[in-house]
Amino acid sequence: MKIKNAFLILCLYYVQFAEAQPGFVKVKDQQFMLNGKPYYYIGTNYWYGGFLAMVKDEVHGKQRLLKELDFLHANGVDNLRVLAGVEGAGKVNGVSRVAPSLQPTQGAFDTSLLYGLDFLLAEMGKRKMKAVIYLSNNWEWSGGFLQYLNWNGLLPDSIMRRKLSWDENRDIVSQFYRCEPCKAAYYQQVKLIVQRTNSITKKPYINDAAIMAWELANEPRPMRMAAVPAWKKWIDEVSTYIRSVDKNHLITTGNEGSQGSENIETFEAAHQAKYIDYLAIHIWPKNWGWFKDTCIAKNFDNLLKNTTDYINRHAAVARRLQKPLVIEEFGLPRDQHSFDPASATSLRNNYYRSIFSIWKQSRLTNGVIAGCNFWGYSGIGKANPAGDYWWTEGDDYMTDPPPEEQGLNSVFDTDKITWNMILSFTQKGK
Repeated sequence: MKIKNAFLILCLYYVQFAEAQPGFVKVKDQQFMLNGKPYYYIGTNYWYGGFLAMVKDEVHGKQRLLKELDFLHANGVDNLRVLAGVEGAGKVNGVSRVAPSLQPTQGAFDTSLLYGLDFLLAEMGKRKMKAVIYLSNNWEWSGGFLQYLNWNGLLPDSIMRRKLSWDENRDIVSQFYRCEPCKAAYYQQVKLIVQRTNSITKKPYINDAAIMAWELANEPRPMRMAAVPAWKKWIDEVSTYIRSVDKNHLITTGNEGSQGSENIETFEAAHQAKYIDYLAIHIWPKNWGWFKDTCIAKNFDNLLKNTTDYINRHAAVARRLQKPLVIEEFGLPRDQHSFDPASATSLRNNYYRSIFSIWKQSRLTNGVIAGCNFWGYSGIGKANPAGDYWWTEGDDYMTDPPPEEQGLNSVFDTDKITWNMILSFTQKGK
């Protein structure tokens, strides 16, 4: 009997130890928990964070990264959503993709580039910041699914390089979930990242508390209703694999919500997957036609109503599934649609404030809306004045990816009114 009791006590100890490991974000009763307390956060999108340490000019590379991390931390923005790596090289869908490439050709990885992600995580760990790392991309600007389809014979170079129509893009990308060699190649990159050991800290990624979560991809969409069954299966299979090798970190899809799932019922069904720990939504008023051209002010009230309705519909899904919800992408151009960092941001500030207020109310009532990652942070970056606001390799990285004008949705360190408003919600240093 004593042996049996001792065994039970030992088992209980290990269960409690596993639940109480310091520094890892967990989910309990539809909330994030960190070190035994509810974890609600305001964060940002910082996809280029893992690239900066690899910039040869340290002023624009490591020094920039350290300044930007210090700035974010000082303003209470301690959760960063970052890109793991780029697939392929050259033009895709008519634009230059991000460079350099982690996987220049299928199955051949330039692992030296992962030093940049190692350095980012090491520095974030020093500041007790959390990273959400997305492992591929539905969109062309980092290669993503289009590149895997190209490598495996479903997308000729001649088509991939030119600008695709929206319907062409949907038809092509939807094939990814039924392309077994495409998914196998994607798995190679997932395994490389998730099972990596940090070259600086010597800590396996799976044991690194600087990582909050793995995202299957940036905005993975079925793209066509016919692809929904294969898409849902892919979500289940990839999340099951990640959980099999990593018991410490959360897993989410990176999907935008009903806008990226054909309808809200499909979104809900996909996020019932056993190892999907939380839901995320993205909100893009310009891309979704909630205002036209530069008429942000004219349509602002309708824009706010649509945003609130979108959040509320998905919060209801989160409550049904008993999983937290993160508003992990939302952005708005500067007033008058300017790309100039010196131009006004009053409408954007009001837009952010409305979303942060919804988040704050959730935090105060232990609600499901747990985090906000605004899009996005460009720090001290500057667009190439000779580049007509379009990114080319060698320019400063900014949060606006190459298909978008540099500065379109960027928040810079110099946006003092925006940062004062953000600080009023994070209350860092007060």
